[in-house]
Amino acid sequence: MNDPNGPFRWRGRYHLFYQHNPEAPVHANVHWGHASSPDLARWEHHPIALTPTEGGPDEAGCWSGCVVDDGGVPTAVYTGVDRDHSGLGTICLARAADPDDPALTDWTPLPTPVVTGPPEGLDVAMFRDPFVFRHDGRRWALVGAGHTDGTPSVLLYDCDDLTDWRFAGVLLDGRDPAAAAAFGDRATGWECPQLYATRGGEWVLVLSLWDGDPWTTGYLTGRLDTGRAPTDLRFSARTGGLLDHGRDFYAPAVLQEPDRALMWGWSWEAREPGGTDWAGVLTAPRVVDVHPDGALRVIPAPELHRLHAAEPFVVAPGRAALPAAYDLTVSARGHAAVSLLRSSSGAELTVRLDPDEGTVTLDRGDWPRREAGAPAPVVVRVPPWEELTVRVLADGSLYELFVGDRAMITERVYHRADDVRELSVPSGVAVTGWELVPPMRG
Repeated sequence: MNDPNGPFRWRGRYHLFYQHNPEAPVHANVHWGHASSPDLARWEHHPIALTPTEGGPDEAGCWSGCVVDDGGVPTAVYTGVDRDHSGLGTICLARAADPDDPALTDWTPLPTPVVTGPPEGLDVAMFRDPFVFRHDGRRWALVGAGHTDGTPSVLLYDCDDLTDWRFAGVLLDGRDPAAAAAFGDRATGWECPQLYATRGGEWVLVLSLWDGDPWTTGYLTGRLDTGRAPTDLRFSARTGGLLDHGRDFYAPAVLQEPDRALMWGWSWEAREPGGTDWAGVLTAPRVVDVHPDGALRVIPAPELHRLHAAEPFVVAPGRAALPAAYDLTVSARGHAAVSLLRSSSGAELTVRLDPDEGTVTLDRGDWPRREAGAPAPVVVRVPPWEELTVRVLADGSLYELFVGDRAMITERVYHRADDVRELSVPSGVAVTGWELVPPMRG
């Protein structure tokens, strides 16, 4: 599995789709997998939602997109690619066959794309990943793009009628000063654009930065303004930065709810492919917003507390065995190093907190990644404060760190047979840890 697609709430139930190859743990033969939940904690798998249509516009894959309510009918808006796509997709629709089915099991694709390719005259070399949103009562769509001169961009479409899309211009490109300051000039395409409104009225544009391969993710905060005509919409970026500071997070998808926005990401494999029967996981849901200074505000979804065991396994500094899945919070008023994993060589997976400097460092020790050599530590900077708090969600090889409510680090660390899962917390550090357990049904 890879990109999360179309997070959607329908009649009190969350639905989450994802790119999925049902035949092998490799990126090919892309379908849409499907799961749903009443509460973000208990999830149920459903049959595959979207399957490539032989001879159709999606015969080589049903790639990323979103799901929207179109007049009472859940509708998937996704990238279809044929055998000769060369990076240019089409925009396809599929509708829920029975909107009254709470599981939304069956989907019916429309035979003809609503957009057959990029607009003429733009020299676009990459075109994919539609995202539909509403602004001032009108429906719009973003499409990720990259131009032949190496400039990444987001294209804007007026799609108030979901079957009739009209190109409305380039919403933003890599030459924008705020984007250039936040991301530099490495990316040649912006994939999976997502847009959400904050509680304070600002908008956040989420981008997956492509440089010939998936690279990293970023965000820009700013205003979304309507011009003189109702079909004139522009995004004015204020500031931005990396969305996740880890090396194993990409293609996030956003669900805008009335009082918050939720985000899921894809955490790819940091190991060499082959030798396993699965690949790729989705992260835990995150609540995203912005701080007054424009920096990202992010926390794990509160519903994840439903996964906590009845009692915490640690409430004081010292040493404790770690379960395979846990939710750990540590707070320090001075420099502190917390160990999460120990290898037979004596190396440790550590989280170092420095409130005075406003830094959190994730040091992987000697746990390798796909690239050669020992991975460099990941350092995150936040405003210095009297006390610094880090929350760690760990589940097998997936580690998700939340630095206060200002930064995220997502990394994959694969445990070896002789590794010891042991927590070591120095004195003076506040700590609480809960094992994560499957929730009760019902």
